[in-house]
Amino acid sequence: MRSSELQNTNNQPDWKTNGLRIIRSGELDSNTPQTPGMTRAEAISHASAGAKKLWAGTVVVHPNAKTGPHHHGELETVIYVVRGRARFRWGNHLEFVDEAGPGDFVYVPPYVPHQELNARKDQPVEAVIVRSGQEPIVVNLDIPSPEDATENPQDDPFHSAPKH
Repeated sequence: MRSSELQNTNNQPDWKTNGLRIIRSGELDSNTPQTPGMTRAEAISHASAGAKKLWAGTVVVHPNAKTGPHHHGELETVIYVVRGRARFRWGNHLEFVDEAGPGDFVYVPPYVPHQELNARKDQPVEAVIVRSGQEPIVVNLDIPSPEDATENPQDDPFHSAPKH
C-alpha cells in the first residue's frame, strides 16, 4: 500500500480505513493448515486485518488428545495458554518435555520439532498463538511420540491427574 493511500484529503493518516481492526470471535477462520490432534483458527492475518509481519489465532487441543509432531519452518511462535494444562514435547526425538498452564507463555523457535499434548483428560487446552510471519507453515513430521496413551490411568505417564 502506498503512503498516499494511507492519507485522506487533508494529508493526514486515514485511521478510519487503515487503523485498528477488531476481529470478532465468530469471525475466526479455521481454513488454515491443521495438525492432527488440534484445531487452529486464524484471527489476525493480511487477509483479515491487513497485518504484514505477523499471524495470530487460536488453538484447541481436545481432552485426552495429542498433536502430531510438527514444526513451523522459519517462523517464531508464541503460545499463551488461556485454559487447561498443556504438555509440550520437543527435540529431534521429542525427548524434552515441560508443561504450561493458564497465564503461561511458551516460545517455540524456528524449525524446532514439537508436539502439543493435553495434560488433562477432563478439559480442553485453549490457547492464543502468534507467529512472526504470514505464511501458514506447518510441516508435519513422522516422529514417533514417546507418550502413548494407556488404558489404565494408574499407568498413564502422559496425563496429569485432575486437580480438584
